[in-house]
Parts: sequence; C-alpha cells; structure tokens
Amino acid sequence: MKNPNGFHKKGTTTPIPLPTVSRLPIYLRHFTEFEKEQQLVISSKTLSEVSGIHPAQVRKDLAYLGQVGQRGIGYEVKRLAHKVRDILGLHQTWLVLLVGTGNLGMALLQYGGFVKAGFKIVAAFDVDPSKIGWELEGVKIWPLLALRQIVREKKIEIGIVAVPASQAQGVTNALVDAGIRAILNFAPCSLTVPRSIFLRNVDLSLELEHLTYFLGREVFTRTFNP
Repeated sequence: MKNPNGFHKKGTTTPIPLPTVSRLPIYLRHFTEFEKEQQLVISSKTLSEVSGIHPAQVRKDLAYLGQVGQRGIGYEVKRLAHKVRDILGLHQTWLVLLVGTGNLGMALLQYGGFVKAGFKIVAAFDVDPSKIGWELEGVKIWPLLALRQIVREKKIEIGIVAVPASQAQGVTNALVDAGIRAILNFAPCSLTVPRSIFLRNVDLSLELEHLTYFLGREVFTRTFNP
C-alpha cells in the first residue's frame, strides 16, 4: 500500500518512512556480502562503517524491522536480510520491460546484476523499424504498438524508460495505459504520472553535477584552508 509519509508492510500498522525504505537496498547489499562471508551477526557500528550511514540512523532504520538483534551482541545477518528482502518484495522474480534500445538501453539489457537482484527484463520496445525483431540476451525487441499486448500476456509490472527526453512523457503515458505499475526513468526530464504509479528517476548528468559540486568544495577547502 502506498502512503505519502511512508511504506506500510502488509499486516502492519506502523509505516516505514520512505527515506528508510530508500536505504534498505544499501543495507541489503551489505547483508548479502556478510552472508557470503558466513558472518552471523553485525553491529550497527560495523554496518555504519561499510554503508557510510550514521550509526544512530542505522539503529533507527533497523528498529522498523522488528526484533532482529540483541543489545551487546548485534544483529542477526540472516534474519536482517530475510526481513529486508520481504519488505522490498524480493522473494519473487519481478518481470520488467525496457523502452528504448539505444546505447543505454542495450547496456541495461546486457547488465547481469538485474537477474541476481530478482529482476528479469523479458521484453524490449523501440520505434526504429530496423531493430524490431532483434534479440539480445534472449530478449526480443518489439514495436511500441505491441506494448499493451505484451504487458498483458507476460504480466509485466515494471517498466524502464531509456529514451530521449522529448519522447519520455509519451512513452510513460503508453506504459501507464498498458497497465505498468512502476517506472524507472533514465530520461533527463521530469515525468507526470498518476498517483497510483510508482516513479523513480535516474538522471546521470545530475549525479555527475553533484560530484563536481563536491570537487569544487574540495578545491575551495584546499585553497583557503591549507
């Protein structure tokens, strides 16, 4: 259930704040590594060190997961990982489609990390007639006109937008009309979607601009605070 102030785990009444939800994948990545290393427990201090998140914030976030640790002993890694996967809905494989098979789209199709995380791209779409019918990594490229049919046949719920900004809103509208419930947008623009649709934006140029801001501050610090 979507909540403007947080995420309600089914069967609970206490919402998990959205900022906490956004940090859960970070924690899960480290829990998975600890599981591989057969580490049974972890302290909030250690998790803070590897994640870069303040220890107090780590403890506050993990408190939403219930009784998953003991004071003075630490948190049970396996139980933490199970809880987070449950909250994020990762105990199942999510079917995903991709719209846009340019350089970025092709790279996304070939990225093996999606499957490991529980996401499988099962269809791709493009408006370029020369690409229709191609297959890459076992994924067929369909014409955009087939979007609604493929979404229904394959029961796809997540769509990735990897088209130019000028086409992104039209593609998004088509995804919504086809029944897609969640959208990951790589186009460098703001999109408008109904309140019932979950939308996440990944703007690579903005992320780079954040980096140059900090680089600029580093230069400033070195110059005026030797």
